[in-house]
Amino acid sequence: MGKEFRAVELVEELQARSREVDPLVNAICTPNTAALTHAAQLDTERDDGHVRGPLHGVPILVKDNIDTADLPTTAGSLALADQPPPPEDAPLVRRLRAAGCVVLGKTNLSEWANFRGSSSSSGWSAYGGLTRNPYALNRSAGGSSSGSGAAVAAGLADYAIGTETNGSIVCPAALNGIVGLKPTVGLVSQQGIVPISHSQDTAGPMTRTVLQAAALLTVLTGGDTDYTEHCRGDDLSDLRIGVPRGPLWGYSTGLDEVSERALELLSRCGATLVDHLSLPTPGGEEDQLQVLAHELKVDLAAYLSTRVPGGPRTLDDLIAFNKEHADVELQWFGQELFERAAETEGLGSPIYVASRLTALRAGRDGIDNLLRDNQLDALVSPSYSPAWAIDLVNGDHVLGSSSSHAALAGYPLLSVPSGTVSGLPVGITFSGTGRSDATLIRLAHAFETARIKADGPFPTPEFTQWL
Repeated sequence: MGKEFRAVELVEELQARSREVDPLVNAICTPNTAALTHAAQLDTERDDGHVRGPLHGVPILVKDNIDTADLPTTAGSLALADQPPPPEDAPLVRRLRAAGCVVLGKTNLSEWANFRGSSSSSGWSAYGGLTRNPYALNRSAGGSSSGSGAAVAAGLADYAIGTETNGSIVCPAALNGIVGLKPTVGLVSQQGIVPISHSQDTAGPMTRTVLQAAALLTVLTGGDTDYTEHCRGDDLSDLRIGVPRGPLWGYSTGLDEVSERALELLSRCGATLVDHLSLPTPGGEEDQLQVLAHELKVDLAAYLSTRVPGGPRTLDDLIAFNKEHADVELQWFGQELFERAAETEGLGSPIYVASRLTALRAGRDGIDNLLRDNQLDALVSPSYSPAWAIDLVNGDHVLGSSSSHAALAGYPLLSVPSGTVSGLPVGITFSGTGRSDATLIRLAHAFETARIKADGPFPTPEFTQWL
């Protein structure tokens, strides 16, 4: 940030930017009115010679399903909106504050992280309203970390935190033209995060650059590993990258064209590309739904038990609340997934045990076998289809994605901007085996460096009304 960096000045600039831009995008659902006070305290520390680390005084936004003791945590639902804030920060938020980050506020999300009804629209919640894509305001910002992705793209902060179960970081990252890192599940504490699935959930960085994502991951994981050390130029001559064409390509002609250009840049970096590979279809949809439904019922009840007494404690409580407030909560889509989860019989159920094993094998065996058989360090694929038009009546129109295999496996993903299709951002995703986060950071940083050298800075959003 340099010697002249002042946290107060930066927070003031971002708050002014938010007042100007966020009425269009609606990315921030709960501003932190104490942000300037916290920034001033951190500036005083800096003046006294105490700098907590590289992120001292850096403003950050946090997704509204992550506990903050000084701000509401709602998961986008009115059922939690009137409840007091959680009794304490989530461990990851404690680490952010300890590192000197200034929490600017909470970002909107797809309600309940997009696992309530089967026809939901990403970026909508009853509490926060609808988040829009800053590149085209009638286009989706993706989900479920829509607010975090749109906020970074719109210049409301360079750093944000999202969460992912299956695509909820890399999707909004790709659609909004930013970097999104879904870490290996377990690398970042899950405590204090409104859950869907303990086997798939993780929080992760959403930033403008790969270096920023690496710095943020360093903080989120406790600092034992400095992931910024893996941002070291664009020489990839010692790495082999697999290109699994099936089933991760072919659903968007424009996206494929941009992704082919990305492969050329990786080759220029010296990487050995092993092309025309294939991943097996990642298990049956029924097995995946069984895992999420069973884990949601148990994990959500455990989370709700940590909140102040008087609020909802079970899925049945939430289902009843939604029915009582159907005119708002259920105005666009239902709660079939909640109702299905409420009928499950616990993590000892033979259905859950069998489905979990099938899903785990489908994800891990598919990735690990492909890596091993071809002596690969990582895989690369298009991230997500370009942003689709918002359709609250019919829900999302996703053409394809890169996230399902890694979701089932609990493995990391890193989406980085690769170009645009008709003015809409698209990205490529690097993926690998468990705990390969550092390798993915190295690859993404090298690609980012090569792309900027070749094409210049990524285009900024113009907040076009229609596209």
